[in-house]
Amino acid sequence: MTTRDDTKTRLDALRVEIERRNPAQPEFHQAVHEVLDTLAPVLAARPEYAEPGLIERLCEPERQVIFRVPWQDDQGRVHVNRGFRVEFNSALGPYKGGLRFHPSVNLGIIKFLGFEQIFKNALTGLGIGGGKGGSDFDPHGRSDAEIMRFCQSFMTELYRHIGEHTDVPAGDIGVGGREIGYLFGQYRRITNRWEAGVLTGKGAGWGGSAIRPEATGYGSVLFAAAMLRERGEDLEGQTAVVSGSGNVAIYTVEKLLALGANPLTCSDSSGYVVDDKGIDVELLKQIKEVERGRISEYAERRGASARFVPGGRVWEVPADVALPSATQNELDENDAAALVRNGVKAVAEGANMPTTPEAVHLFQRAGVAFGPGKAANAGGVAVSALEMAQNHARTAWSPTKVEEELAHIMSAIHTTCHETAERYGAPGDYVTGANIAGFERVADAMLAQGVI
Repeated sequence: MTTRDDTKTRLDALRVEIERRNPAQPEFHQAVHEVLDTLAPVLAARPEYAEPGLIERLCEPERQVIFRVPWQDDQGRVHVNRGFRVEFNSALGPYKGGLRFHPSVNLGIIKFLGFEQIFKNALTGLGIGGGKGGSDFDPHGRSDAEIMRFCQSFMTELYRHIGEHTDVPAGDIGVGGREIGYLFGQYRRITNRWEAGVLTGKGAGWGGSAIRPEATGYGSVLFAAAMLRERGEDLEGQTAVVSGSGNVAIYTVEKLLALGANPLTCSDSSGYVVDDKGIDVELLKQIKEVERGRISEYAERRGASARFVPGGRVWEVPADVALPSATQNELDENDAAALVRNGVKAVAEGANMPTTPEAVHLFQRAGVAFGPGKAANAGGVAVSALEMAQNHARTAWSPTKVEEELAHIMSAIHTTCHETAERYGAPGDYVTGANIAGFERVADAMLAQGVI
């Protein structure tokens, strides 16, 4: 019989081995440690999960692809970027996860994102595995023609590794509808197939799903609302701070407004704006989605209610709810302490791992409801899976139907995380609940399929 001491010893040894085998990948180490730190109760209670090799296989990608991406700018100069696709785990279905185009991208970043994706996708209950990809290409300031040439070069290699029954990428930071269009066009050109299910996040007129652009932001707000309801409160009338001003942040703001909350902030790399009247989401969309401008322009055009804080951090603004929606490790222990001092009640991660481990622990000690990204931001991949279902049936669902499905999925994820945490003696701990619930679903499939 496996004891808790035996389990702890094994997990400690595994942490050391993962760091040895994956040097200089701190984000990946952080993601793995966060999961391993919560698994001791389930390994002690379910001896089959403690069998040698199961967790080791879960922490090792099934496949890692790295490739060269050469392309020419508008002046004819040749640039060379690096492309990645990490196909992490396919026990529950084809690999599923976004592509990120950003200068910070490296193998460790992609592995952390892919590892998180395993559990996030498992929580949706929709039969999709975990993967992630991208490039260190920076689309900022590039022309449409340059971005098209880069995407075509990127897909010229990536197409060999993907398919609607194999690996289905989507968008992430730096990859929106424009980039998905160029990628899909090149895939279709090379393969001579209209394989709509090979990419998600497509345009509504050519195989995309209604509500897909909104899904991640909408889902994180729905998860925050569910956490508040569990505590006998309602989101309506609450103030909120939101970081970022990309797709996730914009639709987080939109859903907060729709549910009667008051989103006060948004940000980009230059600083943040705070709007005492609440963020005007249509102005935000115009500046960030249409004009691709800076967040400072929002304050300039909004009027007296808004001000721009250069280089500041949104977490210094008092609010009831915080929704980090920009990038990894953007909310640290000092930020968490400021939020707690100012009376924050709930934090829901719209981005992937935006909260440092120290900040998470501080929120939990302070009794703040904390929704980890693998649960709170699962709405995006959930609607991507619904897009795959629509593509398979050659049909398109109405926005109302998709939004109803999204609300049902997010409610089910919240219930699963909450009940799993209680079952393993950690009531109210959504981190433990999400990790164990996702782990159980993937581990059961891996055990059933043998040592592969």
